Amino acid sequence: MTNIVVGVDGGASKTHVIVADGTGAELATVTGVASAVRPGEAEHSADVIARLVGEALAACDMDEAMPSAICVGVAGVGRDAEYSAFEEALSKRALAEELVVLPDAVIALNDAFAEEAGIVLICGTGSMAYGRGPSQKMARCGGWGPVCGDEGSGAWIGRKALSVITGSADGREPETGLLAAILTHLQLESPDELIPWAANATPRDFAQLATPVVTVAATGDLRANSLCTLATEELVLHVRTLARQLFTDERAAVPVALAGGMFGHGSWLRKLVEMRLKSAIPGMVLHAGDVVPARGAVRTALGLLARA
Repeated sequence: MTNIVVGVDGGASKTHVIVADGTGAELATVTGVASAVRPGEAEHSADVIARLVGEALAACDMDEAMPSAICVGVAGVGRDAEYSAFEEALSKRALAEELVVLPDAVIALNDAFAEEAGIVLICGTGSMAYGRGPSQKMARCGGWGPVCGDEGSGAWIGRKALSVITGSADGREPETGLLAAILTHLQLESPDELIPWAANATPRDFAQLATPVVTVAATGDLRANSLCTLATEELVLHVRTLARQLFTDERAAVPVALAGGMFGHGSWLRKLVEMRLKSAIPGMVLHAGDVVPARGAVRTALGLLARA
């Protein structure tokens, strides 16, 4: 048995795989297409992850090796039915001697805080918060998916932006730079073309519209700014809810980390969320480093070796 481990972060926009040795040192990393688990599509997600794990092993000349352990953190396995189907699908592919499947938010929390107390707020295509309290109690908030929830996420911002610009095209909304920015981003000529585009769009497609929204907001556009402000309030509410559940009082010291594609360093939305967290949760202590969920998955996989 080769003493290597694999950590996987399977999201709605991309999948990140890290191969590491028994000390946690990175040997190879690969990023590929999305592998979030959608109802009834566990086999597809497992196929994507199996292929990318193979590519990562080949990248470090370990393609013939059997890893000692693999931890797969993936979006969409919060419900028992999806979790069981996906775990069974991965088990059949025999990717490692030992396998553990976790929700993607758990591996993000593990990377940010290891076994310590803290809350991670994830904002990418979707959104959710996950936390561990001082008593080791765990809790989640949000993550209900693109139809029922994901407030403040990239896809949520994108959908809201379409309502703003169609209203602006009608004259129901004030003029906004969002109209031209989004049409340019989608390479469309007129607002009428948004109808067939939106009819076929996926959550990932909607999330891509968040980029021009945030860019236009940073220029001072009132409607874009109001969208980002609303998204900020929704996201901060996730954290505040968990702070009350896990830390009793939001004035207590509450470690918070930000993760996901919408929170890249220097992003306008990240700045808004950081500022609002300071007033909404007076005891908030912001985690300064990057959160790399696949690295948290590696840490979990190494833990499996330690217990073996």
